[in-house]
Amino acid sequence: MKTSRVSFAAALAAGTVLVLSGTAFAHVGVQPGEATKGGYATINFKVPNERDNASTTQLEVNFPVDQPLTSVMPQDVPGWTVTVEKSKLDKPLTVHGKQVNEAVTKVTWSGGKIEPGKFQQFPVSVGKLPDNADQMVFKAIQTYDNNEIVRWIEEPKEGAAEPQSPAPVLKLTAAKAADGHHDDKNAAATKGDKSHDEAAAHASDTTARALGIAGIVIGLGGVAFGVASRRRAS
Repeated sequence: MKTSRVSFAAALAAGTVLVLSGTAFAHVGVQPGEATKGGYATINFKVPNERDNASTTQLEVNFPVDQPLTSVMPQDVPGWTVTVEKSKLDKPLTVHGKQVNEAVTKVTWSGGKIEPGKFQQFPVSVGKLPDNADQMVFKAIQTYDNNEIVRWIEEPKEGAAEPQSPAPVLKLTAAKAADGHHDDKNAAATKGDKSHDEAAAHASDTTARALGIAGIVIGLGGVAFGVASRRRAS
């Protein structure tokens, strides 16, 4: 009897952990979670179905208007229709020498179905990413076929607990410096070439000096021979 109670308590605890884990982690997110500042990247909005009695039929992703992206290109997802909405910018941007007056502010996927127990990824190529910010927050709205709407719009705060409905966040990191090992190898090669050139120059200079001295010795020998010959002739 005691064993049965222990087993029941363990099962209940495990079930509670699973439920809490599902609540904490099954939300709309962006992958990979980070990208390089000032660059371009392909990101995926991952959408899990949190319900066991309904299917997800629409995803709406709002792009931050204060961090306009001049290039947003969604990839086709079989069974889904994608709609891209643009808005005029208060302050035009200059990209590759051209002035841009509008930017994408919303992308919506609809017409498909994410069934219970499954997830779907929606790829998007984005850029040019901000170079003066550490993250981008994309507020997402998930719609089910029973008309339920879940708003993933709460911005996570550093050092605080995760919100109940967190928005997808893309971390922005500084561009990585050039490979130091590669630079060291190049520096070593350059130093080696310089040393080789210096050695060659030194060797050439030494040879020239040796030849010069040899010439002087031969010349002196010739003079001495001439003097001796004249003496014998006298």
